[in-house]
Amino acid sequence: MVLRLRLSRVSTPGGAKRHHPRYNIVLAQARTARDSKPLEVLGTYNPVPELPVGAEPGDRKVKDIKVDVSRCKYWLGVGAQPSDTVWRLLSMIGLLEPKYLPTGPQTENVLKAVRFPTHEPRAATPAQSRNDGPVTKAIKDNTRAKADIGAGTTSPMNPNEA
Repeated sequence: MVLRLRLSRVSTPGGAKRHHPRYNIVLAQARTARDSKPLEVLGTYNPVPELPVGAEPGDRKVKDIKVDVSRCKYWLGVGAQPSDTVWRLLSMIGLLEPKYLPTGPQTENVLKAVRFPTHEPRAATPAQSRNDGPVTKAIKDNTRAKADIGAGTTSPMNPNEA
C-alpha cells in the first residue's frame, strides 16, 4: 500500500465553479481516485492569486498555501511519496529540497529565494545551523572547486598543469 501526498479538488462555498479551483493537500492511497475520501487532509491550496487581507493598493497578489507542517513531516518521514505539484509546494515552504535546480553560480541564491522566511527551520544552536542539506552541501563544494580552479591552482584532472 503506497501512500501519496497529492492534491484533491474541492468545491468552493458557493458551489463547484469551473474557473475557481481550490485544492486540499491530502494523504491518500496511490490507487484511489483523485476526489475520493482521503486518509487525512494536511492543508489547502488556492492557485488563484488574490490580494491578502489588509493589503495596500500597491501590494502583490499571492497564492494561498496552508499546511499542517508537523503532520507533513511525519508522513514524509514514514515514507509517503509527494506528487510533483505537492513536492513543489512543500519546497516553497521549506519542508523539501527543490526537485529541479538551475545549474551555475546562481543556484545558492535560488535556494534562498525559494523558501519563505516564516517556514525555515530554526536551529537551536549555531552548530545545528551549519548542517546543510545534501543539495546545498554539493552546491557549496562545487563552487569552491570552481573558485580554486579559477584562482590559478592546478585542476584535479591534470596535476601537471601549472
